[in-house]
Amino acid sequence: MGAADAQSSGATTLPARFHLGPATALRGAIILGLFLFVLLAVPSLVGPDWLTTFASVAIYSVVALGFDILYGRVGMISLGQVALLSVGCWIGARLAYATAIPFPLLLLATGAITCVIGVLVGLPSLRLSGLYLALITLMFAGAVTVALGVIDFPNGGGGFEGTSATGALTTSNPPVRRPAIATGDTAFYRYIVVVTALMFLLALVHVATKPGRAWASIRESEPAALAAGVHVTVYKMWAFALASFMTGVVGCLLAAQVETPRAITFQTQASLTLAATALIGGIFSLWGAIVAGIFNQLLPFLFQAQWGVNSNFLLIIFGAGLLQVLLTAPGGLAQQFPKDMANLGRLVVRGVRSLLPSAERAS
Repeated sequence: MGAADAQSSGATTLPARFHLGPATALRGAIILGLFLFVLLAVPSLVGPDWLTTFASVAIYSVVALGFDILYGRVGMISLGQVALLSVGCWIGARLAYATAIPFPLLLLATGAITCVIGVLVGLPSLRLSGLYLALITLMFAGAVTVALGVIDFPNGGGGFEGTSATGALTTSNPPVRRPAIATGDTAFYRYIVVVTALMFLLALVHVATKPGRAWASIRESEPAALAAGVHVTVYKMWAFALASFMTGVVGCLLAAQVETPRAITFQTQASLTLAATALIGGIFSLWGAIVAGIFNQLLPFLFQAQWGVNSNFLLIIFGAGLLQVLLTAPGGLAQQFPKDMANLGRLVVRGVRSLLPSAERAS
């Protein structure tokens, strides 16, 4: 067999999803264009408050992505993602005060420690599922809220807690350090966007390869997955590890963005809000996590800071949106919105054609 035949034979054995067709190339170009716009153009178009809000949207979209992996890909309902975010924020702040390691290593260390904690929290998933697992992770979120309320966040002091009496007030706390290349707000916003993109790429690689196929089989049927040779225990813990690692990384980013984090920022009900917004955005699509981040951070900013509307009104919106998703659109906005726009486009075209003379319609 010649070299050309060998190459063509090898090409035909590749899975169809790895084929770079026009649709895939167009989708990649759109994603790249959006990424460059958010990275380069947005800071020059908005003010400091908007930039901080968009940075929070990026951070919480990664947290929602962790929920999407656990529930949307594996079928495990975890209500402890915001608690893991607060754990990552606490660990990141403590390590930032206690060490002088470069910021990228600080992100990796925070993610690794949070990953271990997330795996320990996920151990009940080996025996529990559905509502029982949701209750266990929600209890973990409540326990983290109580613990942080007692020890608060590090403020540069010594010991395990890293607190000192002189730094008890928020105004006197030294800020959590940022990377040397991104000390300003604009530069750190871009740093957050790049790290967020890397986290989404990490999740995409997992979903598109063997772990994603194993997670899909577990979600469909654990007995069938076991019969097919899938190591259910390993892949369940793998999902918790990945979601916890990503959440820990952005928790460290959040600590540096806020500069003086406090326990009051993380409440138990925030885990329920995140789950609701993730379901509204769409748990079966990576785009749904971005929609969840927008719902979770941008909408409260618009309602409170821009429009002066009581933020409790958002609970009504989230409740109505969640009800609509559960009844008519299980794929969330990420899947439903393109379908609605396509249907609307067909209706518009049909309406325009009906207004044309019969000769023009025939042509």
